[in-house]
Amino acid sequence: MLLSMTGFGVAALADDETSATAEIKTVNNRYFKLSLRTSDGYAVLEPRIETLIRESITRGTVSISLRIRKKRKAEYRIVTGVLQSYSKQLVDLGWNETGASLDKLLTLPGVVETDAEQSDGELEAVWDVVKQVLGDALRCLQVMRKAEGESMATDLAANVEQLKVLIGNVEMLVPSVAEQYRKRLEERVGKILAEHGAVVNPVDLVREVAVYADRCDVSEEIVRFRSHLAQFGEALKSRESCGRKLDFLTQELFRETNTIGSKANDAEITKHVVEMKTVIERIREMVQNVE
Repeated sequence: MLLSMTGFGVAALADDETSATAEIKTVNNRYFKLSLRTSDGYAVLEPRIETLIRESITRGTVSISLRIRKKRKAEYRIVTGVLQSYSKQLVDLGWNETGASLDKLLTLPGVVETDAEQSDGELEAVWDVVKQVLGDALRCLQVMRKAEGESMATDLAANVEQLKVLIGNVEMLVPSVAEQYRKRLEERVGKILAEHGAVVNPVDLVREVAVYADRCDVSEEIVRFRSHLAQFGEALKSRESCGRKLDFLTQELFRETNTIGSKANDAEITKHVVEMKTVIERIREMVQNVE
């Protein structure tokens, strides 16, 4: 079962004390990366949130917007000592006190305190709500990722079948490469020797053709290519995360295709190699988005 790395999930939940809304977006990335934005005062929950997310997502960039609101109104108070200290330091630096805007001073760290700080018990109660709302958003996200993954799996399987056909065409052409070289060699050598009234030992021609055939032999590359295709097909059926494996196999398919094209030295085979590269590139683009 393939999971796409692209998805979106949203959920909201509330109890008597707390309301929370979670939005989760995921995009492709070779590794796991979490970006979390949450309401002030709840950054302490980030390690728990990351642990929860990692249980469901192994790769990709995960962006979470988590809004938490306590139904009890928070009370704020000005810490006059801190405010006076800021004001004095600014005056000492030559800033006219009458020009020190109060609204700007109030935004400085430590000037305003709130009773919104959470006790351990209150934080645990908030975490219960957050855990549930994140779980709901994750389930929504996974539904979308699974649906897209199934679509990609169908498309990838079709591309694998196309590669099987193309490598079969290459395999059928391989035996003719040496034969065509033998004919061309005989014609060229025969023409040159006729001009000089000489003859060539057939054994020498056979030896030359044998050397050429060995140099152009791609049977090992074809065997490895078919093996990679078989492993690719098995990975598509796996219920475990297989994005990294598919990425590796795609690279190996491309490498074997390049070797076949360079060794075969045949125009017809080259045409099939170009088609194979096109198909593999389509596979590579899709695999980049598989978890």
